[in-house]
Amino acid sequence: MLERQKFSDSVAQQRAWVEIDHKALAHNIRALKSLLAPTTELLAVVKANAYGHGVIEVTKTVLENGATWLAIATLGEGIEIREAGITAPILVLGATNTAAELEAIAHWDLQPTLCTLEQQKLFQETMKKLGKTLPVHLEIDTGMSRLGTRWEGAVEFVEAVHTSENLEIASIYSHFATADEVDLTMTHLQHERFKTTLTEIGKLGIPLPKLHLCNSAGTMLGQEFHYDMVRPGIAIYGCYPAPHMENVVALKPVMQVKARITQVKTLPPDTGVSYGHRFVTSQKTKIAVVGIGYADGIPRCLSNNLKVFVNGQLAPQLGSVTMDQIMLDVSHIENVQAGDIVTLIGKEGGDRLTVDQWANQLGTISYEILCGFKPRLPRIHL
Repeated sequence: MLERQKFSDSVAQQRAWVEIDHKALAHNIRALKSLLAPTTELLAVVKANAYGHGVIEVTKTVLENGATWLAIATLGEGIEIREAGITAPILVLGATNTAAELEAIAHWDLQPTLCTLEQQKLFQETMKKLGKTLPVHLEIDTGMSRLGTRWEGAVEFVEAVHTSENLEIASIYSHFATADEVDLTMTHLQHERFKTTLTEIGKLGIPLPKLHLCNSAGTMLGQEFHYDMVRPGIAIYGCYPAPHMENVVALKPVMQVKARITQVKTLPPDTGVSYGHRFVTSQKTKIAVVGIGYADGIPRCLSNNLKVFVNGQLAPQLGSVTMDQIMLDVSHIENVQAGDIVTLIGKEGGDRLTVDQWANQLGTISYEILCGFKPRLPRIHL
């Protein structure tokens, strides 16, 4: 009862907020785990504030439900997790290029990605000065063309790290570029390059460490690609990497976005609404002003194309999305008043408004929408 009261009190104080469903989050981790062999670990990608969901609370739930590793992009993200008392192993996916960063990584018991021979020299020199041995994860570029040593030079790279006195190879990994495409030609080519690299490393007598290759899409392709660990991100939060993967595993959306109506008024015909008057009423129109805008993460490009739930019914947004407010046409909805809750992302009855719908309208991906909801929207954890 106390938990429910806290939730009610926190919502009552808000003009707009994001709700995070931890039952759905736990379900998604267990569902993804069901795709894996018993020996394959699940590394939960919680970078970018857990894709906008709230990193500390999300991290606790994913670890409680079967994740054994975490991945973040920046040093600061890792420190935030450690300061919260979370002790699970953390892989830093981003590049590390200064001694100061390395010293902080070692201090906070983080494990960095090592991408190049130049970095190997910096890592070794820094750890030798500190008198420490640092676990490192070697990224091989098999076709993503982002971080990592290209596969053609990977054997020399791995050998150099293997012979470094103060570095310990914790894993070797690569990253799929097109695993969410229907055409898997490039995915199979990347996999072959990865396997060839591992074979060549084995010929040198270097023992293979933990191996991993799969993002969310790769995880859904099957155990052939899983190796010792998978690294799902978007799927943890209940979104599919691509529509054709929706029948692979049942995921539940974790995030809902809600706001309050702040004023209701009736406008006469031929009245412009919002900046630029990009919508003009054609008849008497009852509008509701809602306390959320592009400063909260509602893309302005959705102006005049957004629909939301008001009292269980869909209401179109009118005119330009403004920094802090949007306007809705609620002429067809009875008993709308200030204080009513509007659902922008989420479920009401049997219908759902999704981040994928927004992404499709904008020509982008669900990842960008989720990460776009700003910090001034409090995360309410259910």
